[in-house]
Amino acid sequence: MRIQKFLSRAGVASRRKAEVLVLDGRVRVNGTVLTELGTTVDPTLDRIEVDGTPVELSEARWIRFHKPAGVLCTADDTHGRRTIYDVLPDEYSGLRYVGRLDLETEGLLLLTNDGDVANRLQHPRHQVEREYEVCVEGVPSKKDIVRLRAGVLLDDGLARPVRVEIAAPAKERGNLKLVMTEGRKREVRRLMYAVGFPVVTLKRVRFGPVKLGDLPPGEWEGLSSHDVSALGKCVADG
Repeated sequence: MRIQKFLSRAGVASRRKAEVLVLDGRVRVNGTVLTELGTTVDPTLDRIEVDGTPVELSEARWIRFHKPAGVLCTADDTHGRRTIYDVLPDEYSGLRYVGRLDLETEGLLLLTNDGDVANRLQHPRHQVEREYEVCVEGVPSKKDIVRLRAGVLLDDGLARPVRVEIAAPAKERGNLKLVMTEGRKREVRRLMYAVGFPVVTLKRVRFGPVKLGDLPPGEWEGLSSHDVSALGKCVADG
């Protein structure tokens, strides 16, 4: 495989940042500094180093995790709050999460050591769908739904759901399903606040082809080979 893909797959850097590493002369293959971006390497035969540190591929691992509300998506919190790695067993400490969820959002979180696919799943150009169940203060009208579907200009650009569905309201609260294709910070919360319906609870139930299903909060399981293949296929063009 090309050196950029190898470094991305190994979790060293995205393909674009891997190109910078090569151009800066920080990558060696069998003791020789690389000078060409398209260089092909064989991970089973070649010794590859970045800044003098050997880099190897591990077998690709994927899990789906039902992140509970009140748990942070980070490896370490300076305030001592609970993180996803405090919940997960130590054997998963080397996996990276794909598309963070904010502190109070629960739901599906994918984790993997396949940095290449993880980077592409999160890149906006691939338009990978994220589906959310949202409970809001107040009950949106048909006019509000039309506005949501048209898109709302936030401080970092237009936010427009791919789909909006209304579920039955409960005691002056509205329930919706939103499908988004970008992972901007707190995008769903900011979108609903902008149209006058602050979020009460937020839950991600799908990321691309992978669903949360009935996995309980705080639990995890390995992805099936079918799900792993489906994730790769939805970003296979880049």
